[in-house]
Amino acid sequence: MNVSEDLIRQVIMKVLSEQGTGVSNNYAEGFEKVKDPSGIIKIGTHTVPLERFEQDGVNLKDVTTLQESPNMGCGIMELKGTSFEWTLTYDEYDICLEGVLEIEIDGRVLTAKPGEIIFIPKNSHIHFQTPSYAKYVYITYPADWA
Repeated sequence: MNVSEDLIRQVIMKVLSEQGTGVSNNYAEGFEKVKDPSGIIKIGTHTVPLERFEQDGVNLKDVTTLQESPNMGCGIMELKGTSFEWTLTYDEYDICLEGVLEIEIDGRVLTAKPGEIIFIPKNSHIHFQTPSYAKYVYITYPADWA
């Protein structure tokens, strides 16, 4: 019998939660999300499966719900050799995890590499782009960005 690493992780997390830690581990959304009774949430960004967004080469996934975080939104986005135009109706922070993220506005390009953050104010008309690949966390205010 071959037991997957994911199954072992789920069993261990279930045992820990049954021991009265109060920590809830959720894979129901398809990725690792640990919820503490205090409201704190930990997300394993490397476990988040991304979904196609409006065009090829752009993938994303919101990682918190409006019930969990009614004021701020958060997700992971990935660009593969592409760009797309967007007007933000919210404030957004983008935290580069991998690759090179470029934000073009009014002919100027701001670049972020892993560990760097870009803030984009509400009502900015931009191009999200990358020379080859970028994966980043986006944090929005307010939460309902779509």
